[in-house]
Amino acid sequence: MTYTEQSLDALRTAGDELADATVATLFERGEVGTFNTLMRYVSTAGAPLPDGLPEVAREYLHQTGAPPSWVDWEEMERARMFFIDNNVHISTALSFAAMPACYVLPHVARLLSATHSLKYPSKRMAETGQFTVYLMQPGAFEAGSRFIPAAQKVRLLHASVRHHLHREGRWDIERLGTPICQEDMIGGQMMFSIQVLDALHRLGIHMSTEGAESYYYAWRVVGAMLGVDQEHAPADLHQARHFSDLYMTRHMGPSDEGAHLTRQLIDLYEEVVPGTLFDPVVGALIRYLIGDTCADWLQVPRTAWDTAVKAAPALLGILESIEDRSPLGAWALDRLGHFTTLLELSSLTRGRIMHYAIPEELKKDYGVTAARTARWTPPAPTVTT
Repeated sequence: MTYTEQSLDALRTAGDELADATVATLFERGEVGTFNTLMRYVSTAGAPLPDGLPEVAREYLHQTGAPPSWVDWEEMERARMFFIDNNVHISTALSFAAMPACYVLPHVARLLSATHSLKYPSKRMAETGQFTVYLMQPGAFEAGSRFIPAAQKVRLLHASVRHHLHREGRWDIERLGTPICQEDMIGGQMMFSIQVLDALHRLGIHMSTEGAESYYYAWRVVGAMLGVDQEHAPADLHQARHFSDLYMTRHMGPSDEGAHLTRQLIDLYEEVVPGTLFDPVVGALIRYLIGDTCADWLQVPRTAWDTAVKAAPALLGILESIEDRSPLGAWALDRLGHFTTLLELSSLTRGRIMHYAIPEELKKDYGVTAARTARWTPPAPTVTT
């Protein structure tokens, strides 16, 4: 598939028909509170739905309760093994590359600002981390897993943001298109797949082509479960690269919201890192992974660590050589990575389970206008045939 400015413009007008209709009905009937309360008890796939759950929600959960019929389970298992081998690196890429890449898109930063809690700035990262861990668990799509209910709730969360912004007239649809439209939903899929792979490459992580393709495939499945129209979604890494490059160059630029969200992200991880000596590493790592232009747009501070952090690939290379030479070392590093990821997630969630509830209202202080103000050109244009 070849993507063009015109084809992506068309995707800006489309949302998620099933989820949008479900959320609209819940609000019309005043059933959102009931839904949120009862859905706290729906956390595993295959569990009986609670009595009193609104019928429209029950029908939605029935229709979205299974993975796409086209899923290649061997490919999904390869993706899971890729995640196990690289879980700490993937968490690093998600936190310090994928999320800042979202913030460098002014309209996306504005959307995230609408649902971010200023009193709990780790909520977005906690939700993302928990969602990814659920996805990469054995049997993620089987009865008893937590991934499918999480995906169903996230899909409705996106629909609720569209509902609020439409109803309250707080989004310039003529200029910006539908909020969380198909273009942005596919763009989000790119953030958590190809942008992560790019960051791993930047960190010097050695990946097989098969492993990278499997990891992307897993997020293609996720996209389908979150309402991405598969007729327009990139089918492989080659198409994903083309979409991602065009999507980013269409929208990248500085914004107040992007800078504010980045500051929250840096503050959050400076709190997670013990002491203060290594606090500047957080901003330095973001700058290293997303580049100086984007980092300046997001007002990431420059520090003496900006040079030192460039040694990260060499240090990670030493760890990888240990894995290659010693099965015991590989096992120990995998377990260390697993526990480090869980410790990070525990710090972000503060021991809570994230429930992805439908917000009954958006932030009252939302409304800062964020216009597209600058463009970025990739160092090497995508070549298509």
